[in-house]
Amino acid sequence: MKKLPLTLACWDYDRTRALADGRVTVDGVDLNYVSLPVEETFFRMLRFREFDAAELSLSSYSVSLLRDDPAFIAIPVFPSRFFRHSCIFVSAKSGIKTAVDLVGKKVGVPEYQMTAPVWIRGILHDEYGIDAASVTHHTGGEEEPGREEKLKLNLPEKFKLKPIGATQTLSQMIADGEIDALFTARAPSTFYSQPDKVKRLFPDTETERAYFKKTNIFPIMHVIVIRRDVYLANKWVAQSLFKAFEAAKKITYDDLCITAALKTSLPWQTSAVEDVVGLMGQDWWSYGFANNRHVLDVFLRYHHEQGLSPRRLQPEELFAPETLEAFKI
Repeated sequence: MKKLPLTLACWDYDRTRALADGRVTVDGVDLNYVSLPVEETFFRMLRFREFDAAELSLSSYSVSLLRDDPAFIAIPVFPSRFFRHSCIFVSAKSGIKTAVDLVGKKVGVPEYQMTAPVWIRGILHDEYGIDAASVTHHTGGEEEPGREEKLKLNLPEKFKLKPIGATQTLSQMIADGEIDALFTARAPSTFYSQPDKVKRLFPDTETERAYFKKTNIFPIMHVIVIRRDVYLANKWVAQSLFKAFEAAKKITYDDLCITAALKTSLPWQTSAVEDVVGLMGQDWWSYGFANNRHVLDVFLRYHHEQGLSPRRLQPEELFAPETLEAFKI
């Protein structure tokens, strides 16, 4: 029987590499894995719907679900997760020493609706009492001028957004003190080239570890989506893709536990894995709905509170129904 040709756009993650190189196959599918930087994948999928399936920003996907004729449906596979305390950068000229000092400040964000800033704003509200409406958000390109929101937004008036100049970049603006802070997924280049001018608000991992111990949240950044027309014509694809992503991830878990010879270039890989397992459990990068419902529910609350979704979505609304539960023997 002929297999369904399906093109998937996703970055080159260790946990998906077995899909890219063919060690894991997708039941009933002839997979064409296109490895692209995440910004390119998001832009091409949201603007032009070029791929049958793709990695997508969780926030952008959530925005799209409440538009007329939503274009995508997701499966509970999360190729990117990230603790984002370390992604709050401050200008040395800002005088910001603690989180509460952010109130009233000028904060750069490449896009207001990006998943990373949604998590950062939500965490700052829950953990430090900082309202997202208490800062002015300056939006635009981090390293290149001219970046715009990938999705048109209609925010409540209390949220203050101001596009930066046509020739400006957020990376240089934070170094020069033109913005006080930057909430972003990608560390600005000036953090490395001008370290005396750009600092992390939380310079070590202890705050993130304490946050996980308190909340049991490992923030989800990206989700795998299927173009809705592809899904409606082949509903079985959702489960086939889910199973394949799980199988590819298991190979990575196994590789990280090998001690005879290190598969990565990290000298203390074994210690790092043991540390993560001790804190987060054996399946620390979990897929599936039930294990992640609480994380998704918190994110969707943030998304609504920050004006990005006109009503609070429920986690069950995000995914193909076939992937919400599994058969048992």
